[in-house]
Amino acid sequence: MDASTARLPGQDAAHPDGQYGTVAKWFHWITVGLIAIALPTGFVIKFITGEADGAYKMGFYAIHESAGLTVLLAAIARVLWKATHPAPPHPPELPGAMRVAATAVHHGLYALLIVQPLLGFLATNAWGFPLQGQTAYLRLIDLPKFMEASEGLAQTLSLLHTIGGYLFVLLLAAHIGGAIFHHAIRKDGTLMRML
Repeated sequence: MDASTARLPGQDAAHPDGQYGTVAKWFHWITVGLIAIALPTGFVIKFITGEADGAYKMGFYAIHESAGLTVLLAAIARVLWKATHPAPPHPPELPGAMRVAATAVHHGLYALLIVQPLLGFLATNAWGFPLQGQTAYLRLIDLPKFMEASEGLAQTLSLLHTIGGYLFVLLLAAHIGGAIFHHAIRKDGTLMRML
């Protein structure tokens, strides 16, 4: 059997271009769920002000930080899994520019899935609020404080975390838009590879 007739991983009638494995799909959709929690709570936190809303704001921080740290753990596990279980290849008819764009968006998302939670974790520590007490990881696990508060560092890390959040939204929009484009316009099997 030559390369042109070789079966792709997971190739069947519903997945003519092959598909990701079950574990990769679980990583993907769990990450989607965590991002659906982390992103909105992160963007809303800054609008919660006033003494009366302090406990409410801490609740948002607890949810955002726990979701973010879980994203980090899932992303690291996902990268390790991907190192030994490569994704199915792009369909041969996919234009080169689309391959480059898809690869760039995927690499950008993977990088941010790791960098964003780290920036947030470092920023909270620099503000003097390690994940302890009201904002303990999953409200159960106090993580050790590993730096003294530093307002200048905290502001820089928070700014980078905010920029990363907006960049993540842009890359996510490109990723979702690309999946819709492939499914609705090109009518190829790209979206089906992850379903």
